[in-house]
Amino acid sequence: MAWLPRLLAAALLCIGTAAVTAGPPAVTLRYALWDANQRPLYQQCADDFQQQHPGIRIRIQQQGWDDYWTTLSTGLVAETAPDVFTNHLSKYPDLVANGQLVDLTPYIRRDQLDLARYEPGLAAPWARDGRQYGLPKDWDTVALLVNLDHARAQGVMLDELRTMRWNPQDGGSFGQVIARLTRDAAGRNALQPGFDKARVQVVGYQNPGPGGMSGQTEWAPFAVSNGFRHQARPWDAALRYDDPRLAATITWLAGLPAQGLSLAPQAVGKLGVETLFATGRVAMVPAGAWMLGHYARQLRMAYAWVPMPIGPNGQRASMRNGLADSIWIGSKHREAAWAWVRHLASPGCQGKLAAAGAVFPALAGLADQTLAVFRQRGVDASAFAEMARSQVFAPPIVENAAEIDQLIGNAIERVLLGRAAAGPALAAANAKARALAGN
Repeated sequence: MAWLPRLLAAALLCIGTAAVTAGPPAVTLRYALWDANQRPLYQQCADDFQQQHPGIRIRIQQQGWDDYWTTLSTGLVAETAPDVFTNHLSKYPDLVANGQLVDLTPYIRRDQLDLARYEPGLAAPWARDGRQYGLPKDWDTVALLVNLDHARAQGVMLDELRTMRWNPQDGGSFGQVIARLTRDAAGRNALQPGFDKARVQVVGYQNPGPGGMSGQTEWAPFAVSNGFRHQARPWDAALRYDDPRLAATITWLAGLPAQGLSLAPQAVGKLGVETLFATGRVAMVPAGAWMLGHYARQLRMAYAWVPMPIGPNGQRASMRNGLADSIWIGSKHREAAWAWVRHLASPGCQGKLAAAGAVFPALAGLADQTLAVFRQRGVDASAFAEMARSQVFAPPIVENAAEIDQLIGNAIERVLLGRAAAGPALAAANAKARALAGN
């Protein structure tokens, strides 16, 4: 049995060696996003990150927009939310008010991260009272999508579409183009004698809907180019939805269906403007840059993206929205989560987004690369870059945003349905909205 002590010694040596060489268990971070088309790109970013941080694993969760926010809300209540998630400015105020987001400022200062590296105006909306609650990841603006086959057939050329002007009195040259693009069953446009507005086959323009308190694609580009402002600055409770210039804008939009130039809101229904445009029922719709890939995959006709029309103030206007990545306050791995958030907003990950033509990345200087990718695919996306150089504005950011969004959206919907006049409806809604915002 002389071999037994040697065997035991060898076994103890192996155990001791394993105890020395085995590292701490890997940290697993859950990361949530809603865009299925971007998930493969962020998986590439995750793969790179995991190579650089062997002790951290990224598990990506993706759900569609509505399910995403429902699941996130449930997770926040149950304290099972993802460590890091894609955040939206329309949702962020309530998350801040409920204390659900980690202040990134100490990490930014410690690591000397310069927020000026991002496109102007993208980082500031994610801050309040000296605290930063998200790092920018991308940006978007709004432009007009036009059925070019139909427009050419009606004698409306691309140069004309790119130079349209708008006003709330008669619609300006934009209103004239809408009328020319509208066609009844006999082939007459809305400017020709005998036009039958009861038998319209193609409407010239379609408003997507009420648009809530931001009106990002629905009414804000028109209203802001007419002199309207949602608020003086982020978190300002003195909301301005009682501005007559907004009422004039909504009144003009609400009057289009009665002229046969647009479908009534009830007729849009669950189909949405995307389907109506793709099937040729609508000739022109507003849309955000996030729809570039979707339409490129779906459309079979010749189409063009053109800038929003110039408004009464002499400028084009577009909301410039930007998503950010935020850390949940309940994450047990904040340092690892910060490392991942910083990587998402880094040149390495942002460069992948630009090279794939998925979005316009938040880092300054990468937009041209995204535009070049779309050009290679036969899509001219320069209208969105032009809108970024125009009069841009941030979404409204206020306390009790969800309630205010519904309140303003309901008021605008009543006007669009012909159940209320814009001025009184918006004035009444604005008084309630200000009270909710703390004014």
